[in-house]
Amino acid sequence: MSSKVKISIDNMTKVFYKKNNSVTAIKNISLQVNEGEFICLVGPSGCGKTTLLRILAGLETPSSGSFSIDAEAGNRPLQSMVFQEKGVIPWLTVEENVAFGLKMRHLPQEFVKKQTDYYLKKVGLINFSTLYPKELSGGMKQRISIARAFANDPEILLMDEPFAALDEQNKFILQEELLSIWSENKKTVLFITHSIDEALLLSDRIVLLSSHPGEIVREIKVPMPRPRTMEQVRANAEMAEQFISIWNHLQQEVQKSRK
Repeated sequence: MSSKVKISIDNMTKVFYKKNNSVTAIKNISLQVNEGEFICLVGPSGCGKTTLLRILAGLETPSSGSFSIDAEAGNRPLQSMVFQEKGVIPWLTVEENVAFGLKMRHLPQEFVKKQTDYYLKKVGLINFSTLYPKELSGGMKQRISIARAFANDPEILLMDEPFAALDEQNKFILQEELLSIWSENKKTVLFITHSIDEALLLSDRIVLLSSHPGEIVREIKVPMPRPRTMEQVRANAEMAEQFISIWNHLQQEVQKSRK
């Protein structure tokens, strides 16, 4: 991991206005993410995590504050976003879905084919390349989304609970595949999850947010070195302490939101 700052967020607030009401989604968020760092955002439902990612993706604008992404020279896209579901295009085949971003950039056909096939193999979909999303399971559709995001080679990768709707077995498999791909190119990742286990397995650093409106309460540097497996995470005493600490934080924030 580089010490170069890739994402810089400075005192950012987002307020949504509807008729005579206003709702503050996130408040005074300041965060620096180094190049190649894998950050998990953890907080109670409704704390603005998705809003934060949507701002970084250019889908929303902050009400105040600012952010910057340190882009390298070249024609790489600034970011790719992987959603919880509905991230695939139903009328395109598996191969066409993965190649979509590359084709939109009008890259050479030979390069598009090579890049697409490489990531289809990485996620185990090369033998399903001519199928359509309706013919695939939920886990396979998420593999398409992950392959497409990495194939497009963005400056940063934004992931909004990509495995939340999957069963435990598929979730573990895709977590391992994601780490395998990430370890090759050390893409800068911001990853939203409600799973403490998932955050401890995947991330270099966990950013804890408060209940609505979302503010950064604490940052935790994951103490276990890479590579790590879920079995190792669950068997490690220090990680167990971190799990309990994060669990207590979430419980407290949920209670606050109900008062």
